[in-house]
Amino acid sequence: MKKDASFMNDNFLLHSVVAQKLYHDYAAKMPIIDYHNHLSPEKIASNTGFKDITEAWLSEDHYKWRAMRANGIDEVYITGNASGEEKFRKWAATVPYTLKNPLFHWTHLELKHYFGIKDLLQPSSCDVIYKETSAYLQETTAQQLLAQANVELVCTTDDPTDNIQWHQQIKKGDFNTRVLPTFRSDNIIGIDNPQFLSYLKKLSTVTDKNIESLNTLLDALQNRVDYFHENGCRLSDYGLTGEFSAIDFNDDLVDVILKKKIQGKVLLAEEIKQYKSCLLYYLATMYHKKKWAQQYHLGPIRNNNSRLIKQFGADAGCDSIGDYSFATSLSKFFNRLDSQNKLAKTITYNLNPAHNEVFASMMGNFNTSELPGKMQLGAAWWFLDQKDGMEKQINTLSNLSLLSRFVGMLTDSRSFLSFPRHEYFRRILCNSIGNDVMNGEVPNDIEFLGKMVQDICYNNAVNYFKFNDSL
Repeated sequence: MKKDASFMNDNFLLHSVVAQKLYHDYAAKMPIIDYHNHLSPEKIASNTGFKDITEAWLSEDHYKWRAMRANGIDEVYITGNASGEEKFRKWAATVPYTLKNPLFHWTHLELKHYFGIKDLLQPSSCDVIYKETSAYLQETTAQQLLAQANVELVCTTDDPTDNIQWHQQIKKGDFNTRVLPTFRSDNIIGIDNPQFLSYLKKLSTVTDKNIESLNTLLDALQNRVDYFHENGCRLSDYGLTGEFSAIDFNDDLVDVILKKKIQGKVLLAEEIKQYKSCLLYYLATMYHKKKWAQQYHLGPIRNNNSRLIKQFGADAGCDSIGDYSFATSLSKFFNRLDSQNKLAKTITYNLNPAHNEVFASMMGNFNTSELPGKMQLGAAWWFLDQKDGMEKQINTLSNLSLLSRFVGMLTDSRSFLSFPRHEYFRRILCNSIGNDVMNGEVPNDIEFLGKMVQDICYNNAVNYFKFNDSL
């Protein structure tokens, strides 16, 4: 593939003079608040370099793994024991075939942003790029990569039993980027998971509480919510997989159900629903009391391929979009909390593009004067965080709510090289608004539009999450 000077130049994705002005004069300079990702706080705290570009780029990137599998690459070069250089060569051989896939854009944005490399990655350039990027990464730390990307704050994703020692260590240092935890409750809500009882014991140990009833479980969870809050946490998260049923529950019955589980007995489907509805409700009230934002990720089918799971384990990159029904149950769940004045500010991330309007309209049912945009349709997520998905999310939010109050993009990534996704989103946002100006659909008021763009890129997140309250 020949290098093309018109590809990914300064005006990449900016197809009008207005879009170019909005991006270069307003969006590009804004710091990044990455309020949801899966970065390792330990890696940030230890502040070490990387062995090579493969470790930094390929070791945990499911997007690249899936593309390599689609290209017929043997698993030994994906999650197997091939060397880093061998794996990188297979990725370089795959990149030309990702044309029209977002990976083609992301790959070259990251090469350009972090390493100043404008050459196309392909077999003919692979060895030079491997050596150049690896040499740079061996001398560059995780903290330096975050600073290089102008990242002001990141929120990692953390289990309630985590002791937050790495966040504490980072805070004590002189690192300018703030790193805060997020309370992710999947393990304690998943009473139907095989590991639930062992997890319950872990929670008991961490909180020094004998969890033998619903009340003692809720006490232990409140203990962890308090601990996370004291350490700067201002967000919770939960991944809704499978059918979600927010049914009416009875505390006494849930207490019996939990004790039954502790005794090793098999639970009925209705009992599992009772327990999950109960825990989701009480956790949500805890979040509201702390003035946290709660996040709900809606709709993946996890771990579809048993062959890969057996070979590699969970998170092998064989998840996909589900077609579950959530709307009625979420409405009941939000309504119960809202009617009791216990509904925290809430972001829902939708994975099924057919449901964008469903959840954008749902969130609008429960807004209050508490703050603008209290209930948000979140950023285009996972399989949808590409150009088409971002444009659809922007348009859906514009049609059914207030785009101007949107809290902006996030990486949802494990990679320290993923932050050009913010640039990608910002260019797409500016181009969308620029197109409307050129079509005569919105006024050509650059100062007003520039302020709106900066709000979406940064200011809205500052005002919504109130991270400064955790200083």
